[in-house]
Amino acid sequence: MRFQRKKRWVLLAASTFLCATAVPSYASPSISQVQAQVESLQIQASAIAESAQQSQVELNNLERSLSSVQTKDSAQNASIAALKKSVGVIAAEEYKNGELSQGMSLLFSSDPTLYMNSAQSLQIVESRNANELRKFATAEQSLKATALTLGDQVALVAKAKAKYVAEEAAAQGKLQEAEKLLNSLNKAERARLAALQASEDSKYQASSLALAKEGNGVTGAEGVALRYALKQLGSRYMFGAAGMIFWDCSGLTMRAFGAAGIALPHSAAAQAGYGKSIPLNQVKPGDLVFFGRPITHVGIYFGNGKMLDAPHSGARVRIENFGSWFGGEKYVAARRL
Repeated sequence: MRFQRKKRWVLLAASTFLCATAVPSYASPSISQVQAQVESLQIQASAIAESAQQSQVELNNLERSLSSVQTKDSAQNASIAALKKSVGVIAAEEYKNGELSQGMSLLFSSDPTLYMNSAQSLQIVESRNANELRKFATAEQSLKATALTLGDQVALVAKAKAKYVAEEAAAQGKLQEAEKLLNSLNKAERARLAALQASEDSKYQASSLALAKEGNGVTGAEGVALRYALKQLGSRYMFGAAGMIFWDCSGLTMRAFGAAGIALPHSAAAQAGYGKSIPLNQVKPGDLVFFGRPITHVGIYFGNGKMLDAPHSGARVRIENFGSWFGGEKYVAARRL
């Protein structure tokens, strides 16, 4: 009896100990963990948005090319209309004198190349009308070629538009994930997280402003660009923004070098094709530095292992550490303009 009571006591004690020390099957993330997850999603969103900027540049180029082809098509149609009148007069004259000649029949056939291939052997080439007839046949061939090009360009533009829209939606999707994560916190937790972000922003702003004076010693176009970007310290990041209140990474570099008289497209990937390549050990203040494969971020090297950039959604323009990685993107290149 005594042994059974002792056994029950041991079992009860063990059970109490296990209940007190057992690790729950799930645990709410800490405020710092939520902050890290939100920042990761914001960085991902900004990288996707920068890819969308490159798609926008490609789309603009395609639309300009399409416009050029459309203009050419319109001019060729006008030329064909004028030549048809001229050829119609010739045909009418021949018809008055009898049936259409072999050359005219070939010309009005469904395959203009028959005329082009046979014209050399036809006496019509030697007639007073040969030049107008040849112009007409050539113009029809050119118009058909342009029509094919036009169709290709329209298809490419449609594809580029679809890619841009998809990337924009994907970027917004990442931000919505971040927003959902934030909404999972209670009011007090959101306030603590906002305070942490504000504190981080203040520290970056203070250190950036303290370093800013070092940019005064940089000369040339690089110095002009660097000082322009320094004036934007503390401005917020926004997708596709290029000043004067909000910026994205390539929007900031585009405007900064634009102030120095150097035109750049609004895309980190496109900007990587400008200037000359610089080895990492020769990077100097004012050089552009790029991250990601494909490239999704650009900053301006500031010197002493620092860069000036518009980092990502939720952050502000700042001077931060420059190294082999930016977020999850690896350093890939430096360019001197």
